[in-house]
Amino acid sequence: MSEIIAGRNPVREALRAGRPINKVIMAKGTPSGPLGEITRMVREAGIPIQTVDRAYLDKLQTGVPHQGIVAYAAAKQYVEVEDILSAARSKGQEPFMVMLDEINDPHNLGAILRTCDAAGVHGVIIPQRRSVALTATVAKASAGAVEYVPVARVTNLDQTIRSLKEQGLWVVGAEMDGPDLFWQAKLTGPLLLVIGGEGKGLGRLLKERCDMLVRLPMLGQVGSLNASVAAALLVYEVVRQRG
Repeated sequence: MSEIIAGRNPVREALRAGRPINKVIMAKGTPSGPLGEITRMVREAGIPIQTVDRAYLDKLQTGVPHQGIVAYAAAKQYVEVEDILSAARSKGQEPFMVMLDEINDPHNLGAILRTCDAAGVHGVIIPQRRSVALTATVAKASAGAVEYVPVARVTNLDQTIRSLKEQGLWVVGAEMDGPDLFWQAKLTGPLLLVIGGEGKGLGRLLKERCDMLVRLPMLGQVGSLNASVAAALLVYEVVRQRG
């Protein structure tokens, strides 16, 4: 099944049915008239809207009447952060969550979800913008883990961190210049592990929000590890310490 939904009626019905949508792309000059209702539905649902030239949509959907609008459907329904916390507590377990800051490679996100499933992470948090969403490519790269790892998509990572800290979670960020080696840090208790994007690391504000910054030792010539590899090392160190 294609992850692209094209045309006014298909997009409208997908929204009415509550199907998870990553984003909507609309041709310039078309938000009024027949598309006005759809635009309102998209905004009320908090779904990102991108406006492009009609020629872009023509190339995107060759031979398919898009009528000035297409939607990218998510591979799976997103959850709320509170749902993840509730699920952990219902099992009598201390919450263990992973937050990803601007992971743009779908293969990296898929690999991270696969690791999180194997390690028993309760859920993953991603930002609504400047990050890959739950696409078909992510689902394939996760080897099916997308079906088992709850993913929350939030508008503001900073606010989410502050809320989780108020609820007792310890926030640990992965940072190449962090003062503590990751295996020397205390990674037990209710925990949020924050991992930055490929080649960028954590944003300044998120680093300031973390209770602790840990680093992976880099002894070679390459300055950083792939985000999914770094995530795997850190996640399994948490598992080891909890074990």
